[in-house]
Amino acid sequence: MLTPMVIAGLTVDPLTNSPIVILKEIQGERTLPIWIGLLEATAIASELEGIKFSRPMTHDLLRNIMSMVDVKVNKVEVCDLKNNTYFALIHVTHKGKDLSIDARPSDALAISLRMGAPIFVADEVISKSAQIDLKAEPEDKSEQGRKWQEILEKLNPEDFGKYKM
Repeated sequence: MLTPMVIAGLTVDPLTNSPIVILKEIQGERTLPIWIGLLEATAIASELEGIKFSRPMTHDLLRNIMSMVDVKVNKVEVCDLKNNTYFALIHVTHKGKDLSIDARPSDALAISLRMGAPIFVADEVISKSAQIDLKAEPEDKSEQGRKWQEILEKLNPEDFGKYKM
């Protein structure tokens, strides 16, 4: 069974210095944290905040191409969790044919925001995620990791327009 969810926000894991997107079920209290990359976090945050760049970013480019070739995104689905790695599908319709495209959850979520597609999570994924050991020691406590954590923690929505890409 699939549970409808929305993006509730973004945060940073203080142990791994990785951005986390938080999904929350629409009718309920369950949440699902998914660790993502910095660039993907930026793609999600910029769309959540309505920040527009002077040139299309990768997910904007994909949205533009999909719109031009009449591809409709019906939904995105976080469909599996294996070895602490989440998997997603982007469900689309093109020329009357339903297709499912394998994707990283972060990319699927960035696309869902841009295409106005609903987000679903398999109940099995929610159950599996509750069993992840969040207290495990991080593998990388590098200086670079600490610097990125500081940068992410200090970011404000207004900052996204400051930096040239």
